[in-house]
Amino acid sequence: MSTASPSDGSLTGLRALVTGGASGIGLATAQTLLAGGAQVACLDLDPAGVTEPLIGIRCDVADDDGVPAAVAEAAKRLGGLDILVNNAGIGAQGTIEDGELDQWRTVFDVNLLGIVRVTRAALPWLRRSTTAAIVNTCSIAATAGLPRRALYSASKGAVSSLTLAMAADHAAEGIRVNCVNPGTVDTPWVQRLLAAAAAPDVEREALRRRQPIGRLVSAQEVAAAIAYLASPAAGATTGTALAVDGGMQGLRLPPPPR
Repeated sequence: MSTASPSDGSLTGLRALVTGGASGIGLATAQTLLAGGAQVACLDLDPAGVTEPLIGIRCDVADDDGVPAAVAEAAKRLGGLDILVNNAGIGAQGTIEDGELDQWRTVFDVNLLGIVRVTRAALPWLRRSTTAAIVNTCSIAATAGLPRRALYSASKGAVSSLTLAMAADHAAEGIRVNCVNPGTVDTPWVQRLLAAAAAPDVEREALRRRQPIGRLVSAQEVAAAIAYLASPAAGATTGTALAVDGGMQGLRLPPPPR
């Protein structure tokens, strides 16, 4: 049973499930929730990066049969669920002309239908909680036109719309649903993209300069935003997209002097 109090926003005693929780934003989120007093289970294709007291469970969010079993295992080991963080996702580069249609299906299967599968499986437990919250990891790509991100942007635009629809559907049940929109985050995935670039240093500088704060966002900064939205401190917040993007969404700064 959760011992969290809506009045103080505490995470103490809350039971949280984080998908894609073995690295990057997911692992940072799991560690932040744990530090705040929550019990945390992480679903991941490779949970080797999850160390105790975090609970690691292998799960492919694109597996119709595997997801309900993994969520049930997490809920059993935690004694219930109060928080679901739908963070698992994959990236893609290119214009609308690039990539086979099977790649488009795969990205949507993970980035969008992964949220559908996990949330469907988690709802029976979330409905028993008095502090239920769902946070979806979306992206600046849902709100800004970025070059060579057609497929990824389309999938995250769908996540943004789905978040609003979920918030409307479950408000009467006391289940809050929000999302975070990170900018370019310094994660293992971004590091792999940079390593594969023809000029990694040039590409990294371009990523840095497009964010008004002049640097990449850290996974811990995104995790802090997720933890807030998941906590009782955000008890009146639902259907919201919180940008953690270094100002990309709203700021238009003059170019630096040459």
